[in-house]
Order: sequence, then structure tokens, then C-alpha cells
Amino acid sequence: MINQQTLQGNWNEIKGKLRTKWGQLTNDELQSFDGNVERLVGMIQRKTGEARNSVEHYLEEVSANGASMISQASETVRDYAHQAAEKVQETSKQAAETMRHGYEEAEKVVRERPTESVAVCFGAGVLVGVFVGLMLRSR
Repeated sequence: MINQQTLQGNWNEIKGKLRTKWGQLTNDELQSFDGNVERLVGMIQRKTGEARNSVEHYLEEVSANGASMISQASETVRDYAHQAAEKVQETSKQAAETMRHGYEEAEKVVRERPTESVAVCFGAGVLVGVFVGLMLRSR
């Protein structure tokens, strides 16, 4: 039996397939579909002369294809989300490793040249202090 929810959920796609298969169906007739599958099958029978079983079989087929396409789309989205999560995790690991390496290098320089390191930090502090002082005065 045709699933009414699936039929309604994929109606725009199914409507196009019905018009392709049975060109004598008008847009107005298909737009009037209100979810009643029995009426839809009856209307298609009257307009096309097709057997009821044939119409029902075709509706089941296009409904199943629509549901299958939705399933495939959701699977594709799930795959992309998984790939994106892996990429974010990989990038964060690389960033952490880079930060760790930078810290180790800075620590090594400070240990090898403590006097120069203190002088550089003092000079940077003085420059920042002067800059902040000038910014506060200009207000």
C-alpha cells in the first residue's frame, strides 16, 4: 500500500514524475492533491485509462525512490559531518603541537640567553606602556 506521508513528503518530485509519465494530467489536477491517495489513484485512472494496480504500483515505486533518495542524502550529510569533525580534530592537534613547539623554543632561548631575554621583555613592556599612555592622553 502507498504510504500517504511519504507521498506527501516528496510530492513536488512525485508530481513531476506523474506529469512526465502521464502528460494528460494537468498541474491544477495534481495541485488539488489533499493527501487522499484513493482520490489521487481514481483521478489518474479516469484521466489516463490506466489500471488501478498499475497506478498504485507506479506510485509505490516513485514513493520508494523518493524515500531512498532522502536516505542517501542524509547518509551523505552524515559522511560530510564526520569528515569535517575529523578535519577539525586534526587541525586542533596540529595547532596544539605548534604552540607546544613555540613554547619549547621560547623556553630554550630564555635558558640560553637569560640577560637578553629579560632586556627584550623590559623593552617590550616599556614600549607597550608608552603606547598605552599616549592612547589614554589622546582621549
